Amino acid sequence: MSQPATVDEVLTRMREIDAGLSPDDGVAVFNRMYLTVTERIGAILEPGAGSTTFRDAETMAELDVRFANLWLTAHDADAAGRPVPSAWRPLFEGRAGGRLPVQYAVAGMNSHIEHDLPLAVVDTCAARGLEPEDVHADYEAVNDVLAQVESGVRRSFLSSVGRTVDDRIGPVVHLVSSWNIDKARDLSWVTVQTLWALRRTRLLRDRVLESLGDTVGMTSRVLLTPC
Repeated sequence: MSQPATVDEVLTRMREIDAGLSPDDGVAVFNRMYLTVTERIGAILEPGAGSTTFRDAETMAELDVRFANLWLTAHDADAAGRPVPSAWRPLFEGRAGGRLPVQYAVAGMNSHIEHDLPLAVVDTCAARGLEPEDVHADYEAVNDVLAQVESGVRRSFLSSVGRTVDDRIGPVVHLVSSWNIDKARDLSWVTVQTLWALRRTRLLRDRVLESLGDTVGMTSRVLLTPC
């Protein structure tokens, strides 16, 4: 299957995934939340929207597509029975249940932001002849959009737990609540700078990426601790 080349094509693929999965599938939970985020970003990037959110909307659109394609690649690999990147493995292995929906959403965000986002930024900069600092202001601007969507999604998930929180579920809710999207994106930017500095040192860069995938995967696995 060919990869989407525009934000609209990304949205179409995410909607197709959503329509084809059971609502309680952990992969569907993350994909639905990511769809909400991408719809919000897409509306800002829409030609004629008149938004002043981004200094370079074209670059951000390309970054959005590259970023989303890393998720779609992981999804399609699993669907085809191929190996899934280590950062994503816990989500696909634990998708069948035994967790709160918010765990799938946060674990997916952890994998996507801390592993995939740096790759997307570096590849976008390389393709457009930019330095990471050229896109940093727009990278930071995305935080405001993500914060609005993520806080609403998190509240909706946690409110569904409501007063049923007990000694079994309580520690899991506390664990998930401790994950912070702003700190994750700050760490992701440090990884961008590291990968950019290593872009001409292939062997060392590959080793860093391998370790990054394993480390991010471990965190996601902890976030998916069964209830």
